[in-house]
Amino acid sequence: MTEAVELTILMPCLNEAETLAVCIDKARDFLARAGVTGEVLIADNGSTDGSQAIAVAHGARVVPIAAKGYGSALIGGIEAAKGRYVIMGDSDDSYDFSRLDGFVERLREGWQLVMGNRFKGGIAPGAMPPLHRYLGNPVLTGIGRLFFHSPSGDFHCGLRGFDRAAILGLDLQTTGMEFASEMVIKATIAGLRIAEVPTTLSPDGRSRPPHLRSWRDGWRHLRFLLLFSPRWLFLYPGLAAIAVGVLAMLWLLPGPGHVAGITFDIHTLLYASAAVNVGYQAIQFWTFAKVYGTREGFVPDDPSFRRLMSVATLERGLIAGALLLLLGLGMGVGAVSAWGTHAFGMMAPSQTMRLVIPSATAILLAFQTAYGAFFLSVLEIRSSVRLERG
Repeated sequence: MTEAVELTILMPCLNEAETLAVCIDKARDFLARAGVTGEVLIADNGSTDGSQAIAVAHGARVVPIAAKGYGSALIGGIEAAKGRYVIMGDSDDSYDFSRLDGFVERLREGWQLVMGNRFKGGIAPGAMPPLHRYLGNPVLTGIGRLFFHSPSGDFHCGLRGFDRAAILGLDLQTTGMEFASEMVIKATIAGLRIAEVPTTLSPDGRSRPPHLRSWRDGWRHLRFLLLFSPRWLFLYPGLAAIAVGVLAMLWLLPGPGHVAGITFDIHTLLYASAAVNVGYQAIQFWTFAKVYGTREGFVPDDPSFRRLMSVATLERGLIAGALLLLLGLGMGVGAVSAWGTHAFGMMAPSQTMRLVIPSATAILLAFQTAYGAFFLSVLEIRSSVRLERG
């Protein structure tokens, strides 16, 4: 191929002998009809059914990918692609490779990621299981849009086009089905221009079951969404837990509370204290994840967070921890003094625990604050070394 290749049509393949030929033929027909200089590339993930020979016989180029997994096959295929643009799609004949005009048009207009949208283009009867159509895809796409403000309305559409250089710049890493989510999330975070094209989905043309496993792969997608959004995984639940815990403690510290004939006392106060500690620890994990994620490039830089971190020095963290420790010990001394007035004998727990529980809460927060400040300093050592070397 002497001309510069504009488009690579990439298909991951693992034992797709039943449908591979028709997919390649449709892709090659599109290239010829549209006058696009391109290639059809098969990223073979270890097929044992003769898929490689079928691909070569129908005019495709085959690149073997040793590392197993949907993501591994696509990462290897993208790296091996010769085209400036890549359109990827499954080789099970569920997507029509003869109708890629909309993707090419958007790519030529300068869009860096062009997502197919099956819900806008149409899903043929039997093409998508009800569990995926009405629960899995809408829920995971909704979470992705909420967490990352992505414009994509179908996070898991397998037919998508992109600027090869832009996607290689995202340093995609996941090896399994969650690769689909990683591409959209990282493209959104990196500020790539994202567009959509209505796409039709047809029933899988194979006689065997698909590689996709609904619950396992759904969990892997959800896990990836959470790990890439420490705000929703740590910060918001932590703030909610602290708010509920503090309000409950303030309500119960003066004495028992009563709601609809139910009495809430020191047992509820103890659980409120636990909520405060859990929430505080969650917020610390958010801080750690934010610092690490920003440094590694998979969490976007946040100027307001950087300003906060410039104030939250190790020394200030240790001072805050010391003050909380003094507060906790002071309340503990008050509890012991109250015990002394009863000759260190039996006392009513409903009274003494109203000092002991907040005392223990403050002491726990003190040590979490001090150790958290040290751990943040450890996380920032690498950044400091980079700056000094730079």
